[in-house]
Amino acid sequence: MSLFPWKMGRPLVWDATCVDTLARSHLPSSACCAAAAAAAAENLKRRKHSGLVGNYIFEPFGVETLGSWGPNAHTLFKDLSRRLVDASRDRRAGYYLGQRISMAIQRGNAASLLGMLPFDSDGDEFFDAF
Repeated sequence: MSLFPWKMGRPLVWDATCVDTLARSHLPSSACCAAAAAAAAENLKRRKHSGLVGNYIFEPFGVETLGSWGPNAHTLFKDLSRRLVDASRDRRAGYYLGQRISMAIQRGNAASLLGMLPFDSDGDEFFDAF
């Protein structure tokens, strides 16, 4: 939640989620349209937090494990980037924000993959053998 009014005197509350593009439940829509899973996740977040609408500006931020961003995520990112550039006077501030978000997605993907690795009989992870 923002500490200052975002729009119309209300603070911004945003909820970010990263959905698995290749999850069985998302495959039919992901195969037809890029960012379909992220858009669906944003809609779920919007319904979940519908009670916030009166007092806050609520923005869902949906991204996918393979990198696609939902439509609301794009809009919010552009607005955040513009405000960062205005506040910092650094034209690259928005670019840096995008890099940080992309790196967070990649780290999450790596953590998911590492969590799937088998353990040996001593309880050590697979990579410990190398």
